[in-house]
Amino acid sequence: MNPMREIRIEKLTLNVGAGTDQEKLKKGMKLLKNITGIEPVKTITDKRIPGWGVRPGLPIGCKITIRREHARELLKRLLKAKDNRLPPGAFDSNGNVAFGIHEYIDIPGLEYDSAIGIIGFQVTITLSRPGHRVKYRKKLNRKLGKSHHITQQDSMDYFKKEFNVTTEEE
Repeated sequence: MNPMREIRIEKLTLNVGAGTDQEKLKKGMKLLKNITGIEPVKTITDKRIPGWGVRPGLPIGCKITIRREHARELLKRLLKAKDNRLPPGAFDSNGNVAFGIHEYIDIPGLEYDSAIGIIGFQVTITLSRPGHRVKYRKKLNRKLGKSHHITQQDSMDYFKKEFNVTTEEE
C-alpha cells in the first residue's frame, strides 16, 4: 500500500458543554482532568444571546485536545465505554468521527467521584493522511486532490481494522 494513503489519527478532542451553568463547568473541568491528567481549557463565547443568558466573555464549556500516541491509547478506553460499537451517523463525510459518552463511569479504570456526580461528554476524532498539512501551511498552501480526502467509508474501515469497531448497521 502507498504510505501516503495510510490513515492516522490527527487529534482527539474531548469537550463538555455547560452553557451558563458555572457549577457544571467546574465539574466538567474536573472530569476531563481525571480522564486525561491534563488541565482542560475553558471555551469562551464571543456572541450575545439574551434569551439564553449568554454574553461575550462568558465561559460556556471546556475542552482538551490530545495528539499522537496518547490519543490512540485514550481512544481505546473510550471505545470500550461504547462496547466498540458506533452508529454510521457518528462518521461524517470528511472522515471525522464524533460520539457522546453519557456517563463517565462506563470508561474502564474510572471510579465514581461524588464531587462530579454523573456527567457526560463528547468525543471527536479527526483523521488525516500524510501530506494533509499542505492544505493549512502558511507558504504555498494548496488544495488536496479528491483521492487524498478521507470518505465516510474509509474512516469506518479504518476503525474496523484498527480498533475492532462494529457499526450498528451490520
